[in-house]
Amino acid sequence: MDPPSSLAMGARADFDAAPHIERLRRDGFTVVEDFLDARGLEDFRSALAPYLGRHRGRNAFEGRTTERVYTLVARGAIFEAITADPRILALLDAFLRPGYLLSASHAICIHPGEAAQSLHYDDSFYPFARPRPAISMSVIGAIDPFTAENGATVAIPGSHLLEHARDRLHMAVPLEMPAGAIAVFQGTLVHGAGANRSDADRLAFTSQYCEPWARTQENFYLAVPRDRVRAMSPALQGLLGYSIMPPFMGQVTASHPLKSLAPDWIPPVARPL
Repeated sequence: MDPPSSLAMGARADFDAAPHIERLRRDGFTVVEDFLDARGLEDFRSALAPYLGRHRGRNAFEGRTTERVYTLVARGAIFEAITADPRILALLDAFLRPGYLLSASHAICIHPGEAAQSLHYDDSFYPFARPRPAISMSVIGAIDPFTAENGATVAIPGSHLLEHARDRLHMAVPLEMPAGAIAVFQGTLVHGAGANRSDADRLAFTSQYCEPWARTQENFYLAVPRDRVRAMSPALQGLLGYSIMPPFMGQVTASHPLKSLAPDWIPPVARPL
């Protein structure tokens, strides 16, 4: 397969992060409409196709008529490019500490008839009271256009600043986006997938990132083979945890975790005494 397009790879020199960061601070989310071009969308669909048609969600939150393909970052070059896209990282840099990690990476295909997901915020499993700074940041990408009818993500603007949003449920709005757009939002923003009342699937992806001291949702050390990580970009290796949060969080037996990617590396506990 040819390399992903320059737009999919994030090689846009004219990307201005400042207005997106301002909207993220004010509303809790922002939309980048031209993230993936037609080539990037085609590459995404082609790379994902072998993994679709296998599973449905196990509960109402996952969606019983929704497919989720986990560990997406390890399933193709286009997914690697999306995960470490410089435009996304430029936004994350404004909210998370250096050395932040990829927490979750999966594709989401909502089939017709799926009910609306319960409203929630993505870093709710970190046991710190609201209001507070976000511990994670999320990206949702539209491979199919997002509409109010086909299950576009619903969000409550400004809810990231509140202790709770019970009195603002009436303010929830669908994040309608064209194919190729992404929504980036703080992990404290109250949101949820809408119901798919259309007669077609709604395909998307999500990448979630967290502070370097927080536990990730997906365990990429076990999920992504070292041979595959070895071939990834340094930025992506860092996002997967092959990095150090100063002074030494993430070390492997007092060594930098990148050393573990060497083909001849042997875990110290496996070496003869």
